[in-house]
Amino acid sequence: MKELFDQVSYKSSKLVTNSYSTSFSLATKMLSKPIRAHIYNIYGFVRFADEIVDTFHNYDKEELLNKFEEDYYSSKEIGISLNPILNSFIHTVNKFGISDAAVNAFLKSMRADLSKLEYKTQEEYEEYIYGSADVVGLMCLKVFVNGDQERFEKLKEPAMRLGSAFQKVNFLRDLKDDMELLNRSYFPNVNLKELDAKSKEQIINEIEEDFEYAFKNGILQLPVEAKFGVYMAYRYYRKLLKKLKATPSTKIMDTRIRISNPMKINLLARSYVKYKLNLI
Repeated sequence: MKELFDQVSYKSSKLVTNSYSTSFSLATKMLSKPIRAHIYNIYGFVRFADEIVDTFHNYDKEELLNKFEEDYYSSKEIGISLNPILNSFIHTVNKFGISDAAVNAFLKSMRADLSKLEYKTQEEYEEYIYGSADVVGLMCLKVFVNGDQERFEKLKEPAMRLGSAFQKVNFLRDLKDDMELLNRSYFPNVNLKELDAKSKEQIINEIEEDFEYAFKNGILQLPVEAKFGVYMAYRYYRKLLKKLKATPSTKIMDTRIRISNPMKINLLARSYVKYKLNLI
């Protein structure tokens, strides 16, 4: 039965989310049940593409990414994929009207990671972040507003700014791995091998501006079904940024900033209290 295969596909995307990111899976669990599965489906798709370009070093990454992209579009056309991750993602794409343009932008940024090692201009940097993070925020927003195009347009910019903030925090947190393992440098006009306090402060100020805009103009305006889950992700990344801010610029490359599981539970409890008291 096709229904059974679809159930297996959905469970596969949930398994990918839970296996690869405890923080994202925790935040997703805070979403309402009807939309939760679709966020798993989106995460499964973007995670697999990201893994191809970041970790499959003993394989032909370009060939794998090409095959992944070809499988997605051919499967979308016929309405089924034997790859359960693609099969579940196609369901979400079709149900909520996620555009080919969004998927293309995401895959373009993933493809850039195959060969582009340095982003020298602000334009290049912003284009990469748009594809790798902003459009993922827009995919999720499509699910959150459930077809309300007017609400989507209103929340579009905040969703992109939140995606940008998350990605920039990831860049700063993963500086060591990006430089030493992947030989990549995302921040333009910054010597990341000798990151100074001024450059670090500029990066953090930019991230804080993104967070502030996204919170005031986006998170607070989200449908109730999505608000708490997105707020949890926001709180988690704000905590990461706070720890990065407290880490001297000379130590960023030598320190892997993490949020412990007890701290995640603490963040969840405190966030839930604020949510129940209608403080968000």
